[in-house]
Amino acid sequence: MRRITSTVSRKYGIGIYFENNFSKKMAALQQIVQNNERASALVDSLKSEMAGIQSQLVLRKKQELIKENAALEKEIEAALAQLVQLELRNGKQQILVPGSREFCTDAAAEAGSKTAAAAPSNGPASEAKTPSAPQKEKKVKEKKPAAEKPSPVAEAPVDVGRLDLRVGKIIEVGRHPDADSLYLEKIDCGEAAPRTVVSGLVKFVPLEEMQNRMVVVMCNLKPAKMRGVTSEAMVMCASTPEKVEVLSPPAGAVPGDLVHCEGYTRQPDAQLNPKKKIFETCAPDLMTNADLVACYKGSALHVPGKGNIVSQSLKNVNVK
Repeated sequence: MRRITSTVSRKYGIGIYFENNFSKKMAALQQIVQNNERASALVDSLKSEMAGIQSQLVLRKKQELIKENAALEKEIEAALAQLVQLELRNGKQQILVPGSREFCTDAAAEAGSKTAAAAPSNGPASEAKTPSAPQKEKKVKEKKPAAEKPSPVAEAPVDVGRLDLRVGKIIEVGRHPDADSLYLEKIDCGEAAPRTVVSGLVKFVPLEEMQNRMVVVMCNLKPAKMRGVTSEAMVMCASTPEKVEVLSPPAGAVPGDLVHCEGYTRQPDAQLNPKKKIFETCAPDLMTNADLVACYKGSALHVPGKGNIVSQSLKNVNVK
């Protein structure tokens, strides 16, 4: 009897052990499943967040490209206008190309009708109207048509649009070897080679502030020798008799960026003619305003899509 009871108790204990062990394993399995579900939810959430970030980045890049394209279109329009002005000044006529076939056909028909009217008729009717020719015909010298004189080209108005203002960067600067009051600079204007520029800024701007500085440069002055060195441009500054500040381009401007003025078409001369005094005419209207922005007749000088040209502290003073 004791043996039977012991055997039953042993089997019952083993059953309980296996049941508890099974319960623990099931609980662990459920925990694993729950962890897996949470991990999957977290992965889905991260994927959704990454997709949102990616779409925002794409949208931002798209907006930047739209702005860049708009700026490039303005530069292209300005370049085309400048090209037309240069061709006009050089006496090259601008021919309007007909935009439709009908226009070309009418012109051809008109030319054809004029030719037909001018040409003598060889038919019998013309023979009937022609009087009998005399025995000796006098030779008539045909007059050569006078050469057409080219119409005078209208000169562009004298305003800030005639000045070739660009962004530059001083890549090298030092004292002029023969003048204590002059700096000798190499300025990158976005061209194949830097320009040599002589500036009388020694008394106003320390040498260390000129190093690697972004500036605004007028590039179409006639090159002039200054104490034996040919200066090929001019650094634009806000100026008073007591203080001079170099104008600063907007943040993000790079060498070669073109400076525009609101309300004035940028069509600079290839080189300013000193006799016409174009810069001297514009200079009195080049000033900083109360917000330190360089202006021409109150209109801001700016780099399209990047910002205005400014001085550091000089308000309502001349720019030269």
